[in-house]
Amino acid sequence: MGKNGTKRLLLVEDDRALAELVKYHFGREGFTVTSTAVGDEALILIDEVKPDLVILDWMIEGISGIEVCRRLRRSPATANLPIMMLTARGEEDDRVRGLETGADDFVTKPFSPKELIARANALLRRSRPHLSAKKLAYHGIEMDLVAHRVRRDGKPVALGPTEYRLLRHLLENPQRVYSRQQLLEAVWPHSEEIELRTVDVHVRRLRLALALGEEFDFIRTVRSEGYSLDADGSA
Repeated sequence: MGKNGTKRLLLVEDDRALAELVKYHFGREGFTVTSTAVGDEALILIDEVKPDLVILDWMIEGISGIEVCRRLRRSPATANLPIMMLTARGEEDDRVRGLETGADDFVTKPFSPKELIARANALLRRSRPHLSAKKLAYHGIEMDLVAHRVRRDGKPVALGPTEYRLLRHLLENPQRVYSRQQLLEAVWPHSEEIELRTVDVHVRRLRLALALGEEFDFIRTVRSEGYSLDADGSA
């Protein structure tokens, strides 16, 4: 998820009017929307935006939508990324081809924006349950997203606002390694004004808070790479 808990959408659509319509309606629903009309650029934006969902038109400039979908599924980093395809085609063979390529859902134009949003949210709930969850948990660490409270093995953990956001981001993708730059962009509202070493300071504070005075360390340091939340981690 993006900053402040927003869901990130990458829209790949070369019909400018339709793209603006989709951006408007998803923006009203709390999504942060990035859009492009070109398949090649979409593959670049995947790394920059790190979307929670991709809405992908079948017929776009450059690399086709079906090829973009195929490439996303081949990459381990995006193999499970939710993808919804848009098309003006109604033939069953095309729908089957799109789904076989790896699309999770298929919407034929014209469509209702409300239906598109409903299907997008349903897809997110199925594939990324943490986006609609009220609690996150990992190996005894529990985060109540409503009460903004954290416990470890039933004991309260005192966290500052930044450590809370940092832990939430790590809990959403446990055991995934994040670079300092990735953590900076995900956790700090004005990351361009923050130094990378600030991440190390807050990771150290989070380590101490989660330890509750014990030797156990939930934050794994991966040399030259970054950090991950890992019950088998060690500094």
